[in-house]
Amino acid sequence: MTDALFRNFIDGRFDEPSATFASVDPSTGAPWAKMPAASEADVDRAVEAAHRALRSGPWRTMTATARGKLLVRLGDLVAANVGRLAELETRDTGKIIRETRAQIAYVGDYYRYYGGLADKHEGAHVPIDKADLDVTIRREPIGVVAAVVPWNSQLFLSAVKLGPALAAGCTVVLKASEDGPAPLLAFAELVSEAGFPAGAVNILTGFGQDCGRRLTSHPLVSRVAFTGGPATARAIVRNTAENLAYTTLELGGKSPVVVFADADLDSAANAVVAGIFAATGQSCVAGSRLLIERSVRQEFLDRLKRKAETIRIGDPQDPATEMGPLATQRQRDRIETIVAESLAAGGKLITGGKRPDTGGGFYYAPTIIDAGASDLACVREELFGPVLSVLAFNTEAEALALANDTPFGLASGVFTSNLGKAHRMARDIHAGVVWVNTYRAVSPLVPFGGYGLSGLGREGGLDAIRDYTRSKSVWIKTSDDPIPDPFVMR
Repeated sequence: MTDALFRNFIDGRFDEPSATFASVDPSTGAPWAKMPAASEADVDRAVEAAHRALRSGPWRTMTATARGKLLVRLGDLVAANVGRLAELETRDTGKIIRETRAQIAYVGDYYRYYGGLADKHEGAHVPIDKADLDVTIRREPIGVVAAVVPWNSQLFLSAVKLGPALAAGCTVVLKASEDGPAPLLAFAELVSEAGFPAGAVNILTGFGQDCGRRLTSHPLVSRVAFTGGPATARAIVRNTAENLAYTTLELGGKSPVVVFADADLDSAANAVVAGIFAATGQSCVAGSRLLIERSVRQEFLDRLKRKAETIRIGDPQDPATEMGPLATQRQRDRIETIVAESLAAGGKLITGGKRPDTGGGFYYAPTIIDAGASDLACVREELFGPVLSVLAFNTEAEALALANDTPFGLASGVFTSNLGKAHRMARDIHAGVVWVNTYRAVSPLVPFGGYGLSGLGREGGLDAIRDYTRSKSVWIKTSDDPIPDPFVMR
């Protein structure tokens, strides 16, 4: 282990941790740094600092325009520190450097976008049906926000929470995942440098029982924004029964990619590779179910197999690497178990299904399974890894039925040259995102979220700020006449 020690950021200060844990480099399997393990007392201090900042001090009195300028400044600092943040994320999570650099560079645009919106979200004047009253609707910050993010794409997943929350005037306690928190703890330095008042943003990490449970059930927390898996989401919902915090959940998926025979098969194959093997399949929108029209099934699978087997697997810090390790050993162990079960149940291995010879680390080869039936574990369960399950269809109706045969509903892809077919599929697929003839594209301008077990609520886009506000109705009597009969409701 190196001597690297990361610290929690609470009330504008970097705390020396009272307890730490080792963070592991997934490319080697060896510890590389010490991370702070936040206690319940640390969480209490962070939430209380956020509450103070919300109720008094410079953040409370800061204009929306001034808040926006701070967010723009933060976006500029993220862009200026891409190299360091990317290296930390790659070291701590195993995501390849070429992706962390590109993604973090784009994260700056999210802060700039919400910085620009900070003084643009407005209240309303109500043309009330009472001549002697004037009524306005104010939008006020909902309160202290508990933001909980996973290790994958953590700077992006934080931006879609921090950006609108801070633009709305809320204060935030952000919990980074214990599986790879280094980039967010380093990001806290940029928050401090940008000039946010003490307590406006607090960033810490720790484990579920001591840190996550206390944070999401804290009586001073009014809003919980969570990204992660359904099991943790259920625990968070139970926690928020204590504080009745407004909660949004951005969860996982088992996203279908539907390829029709009339599609550009080369382009579709590249999109499938991007959807399931980029980021080693560790993405909530991973296109993990390929639905291919039977007439081109073999041709397409041959093409896809060649592409999968030429993916360059290796050191995630090497810009030439195309696929790095999984983030944790337990993740790889789970994938190996589900793949073995699926093959034993009748699935046929097209390629992969093993650990590549990398000399260490949590690597797993790009894997394609001809499932044959939709009841296999690899088809039903989110693996969060580079495993593609393949099913064939004959008709558009059959393709739609297969696409919707899942309790998830986050993302989907449709590949066809038929415009009418594209519109019909986009209309009828039960998913929050439908990409047509492309895949894995995002923008701060577009809302993101899913149906069913993929969660509740949306992140991104113009309306996200409203989810971090409450409406307040202000009634002003404009007449000088005395109030009439006090026993009659007006």
